[in-house]
Amino acid sequence: MSFRDPSLSASMPSSTSLGPLYTFPVPSFINLSQGKSTTWLYTTAAIIAALLILEQSVYRYKKGHLPGAKWTIPIIGKFAESVTPTMEGYQKQWNSGALSAISVFNIFIVMASSNEYARKILNSPSYAEPCLVHSAKTVLRPDNWVFLNGKAHLSYRRGLNSLFTRRALGIYIGIQDAITRRHLNRWLEDAAKEPAPKPIMMTARHLNMDTSLKVFCGKHITEEAALEINEKYWAITQSLELVNFPLAIPGTKVYKAVQARKVALHWLELAAHRSKISMANGSEPECMLDEWVQVLADPAYKGRREFSDLEMAMVLFSFLFASQDAMSSGLIYGFQHLADHPEILAKVREEQERVRQGDMEKPVTLEMLDQMPYLNAVVKESMRVKPPVTMVPYKTLRAFPISDDYTVPANSMVIPSFFNSMHDPQIFPEPEEFKPERWLDPNGSANQNPKNYILFGSGPHRCIGIEYATMNIALVLATAAVMMDFEHELTPLSNEVEIIATLFPKDGCRLKLTPRMQSNN
Repeated sequence: MSFRDPSLSASMPSSTSLGPLYTFPVPSFINLSQGKSTTWLYTTAAIIAALLILEQSVYRYKKGHLPGAKWTIPIIGKFAESVTPTMEGYQKQWNSGALSAISVFNIFIVMASSNEYARKILNSPSYAEPCLVHSAKTVLRPDNWVFLNGKAHLSYRRGLNSLFTRRALGIYIGIQDAITRRHLNRWLEDAAKEPAPKPIMMTARHLNMDTSLKVFCGKHITEEAALEINEKYWAITQSLELVNFPLAIPGTKVYKAVQARKVALHWLELAAHRSKISMANGSEPECMLDEWVQVLADPAYKGRREFSDLEMAMVLFSFLFASQDAMSSGLIYGFQHLADHPEILAKVREEQERVRQGDMEKPVTLEMLDQMPYLNAVVKESMRVKPPVTMVPYKTLRAFPISDDYTVPANSMVIPSFFNSMHDPQIFPEPEEFKPERWLDPNGSANQNPKNYILFGSGPHRCIGIEYATMNIALVLATAAVMMDFEHELTPLSNEVEIIATLFPKDGCRLKLTPRMQSNN
């Protein structure tokens, strides 16, 4: 029996079953447009997917068997880690293998952590050249001599060796001594007004910049010019991070650095012009520029005969770049190490008392520095424990067969690490410990393995101003040791480092300074 309502089976009116009461005609081109949009969407998605797959494939192919992430983050790679680098991050990468791979914005990078591979990179100019960072040529100018390679670089460098002879260093040390005393006295005056511990990072940088500019330019650069260069140079430091926005667009770090470079070159070029006039009038050399001009005028000189004012300015600017932050970092850590090891500071003072024969106002000479082996050991050990420069990026000019089973692709970055070489426990037992005595034994493993002390590089691009840099750090630490007492305020950040263009203490090394009465004996 069915209880279905018969009316429910009646058919619907035809007008209702045909659809809505009102219809609007849709032009055919709209349907066509929708179809094209869908096609473009799928096409675009397919292209993006193909590019991402290609990116991963290229990375995997270049990486080969090297340690490193199996897959790179699309497009940016290790960008986040590179923006805020840490020593822990670098050490993790170095410890992953003697060679390891990463990618940042599709720049393929091979990290070399062993001494063998680091030295091979530094000594293979036909395969790789220093590129520093991506923005370096924009900041320093692509025609700067530091970017030369091969015979052109060797020829140019040969012409600059005369600026660091013992005779030239003898001129520089007098300038360094006078400026150091002036700055340290100012430090003590400021400390008397505000005795609380203060970071010495920027004050040390100011001392270092003032010293370099006066050594390079002497009286040919004004106090106004030196101050302006000093104030603006920090922009250059910030622009030379390993990863930075590469274009000099207003507001970017690179743009600010370029403006700072223009200011510096203006004053340095003017100083070169003034030096040429001074030496032509028969003056005696009083700075690096004067020494350079006199050497060029010597008929017996067989090097390059002419340097324009701009060329001289660019060379001096490259010296500032090479010395400013690395030398400042070395100086700051030198203070920190001496403050943290009073027994070592006492030995430095004993040596100063002996060499200076009780006259602490006597200017230091090269001959006096030669009689300070313990001070020199302190400087060398300080820079070994906390190397101002941990790595120098290179770029491969062609495929570089760096090992028997791996070839670095052309146009890749290859970065030799210096840190591991100088912390090798086989060469430097207890490598994290600050032990200047390890350098006093000529037969000790430290002195018997000079290849491991690669702080200043190796090969054709080895630092040209090694003696100048170490002499300056030694002189400042020695003079500070006899002029003042300094106490290091330990903070949670005291053993942390900040990686900018080089390594600095994260808290800037906070010191409490007081006059040392013994310095008047």
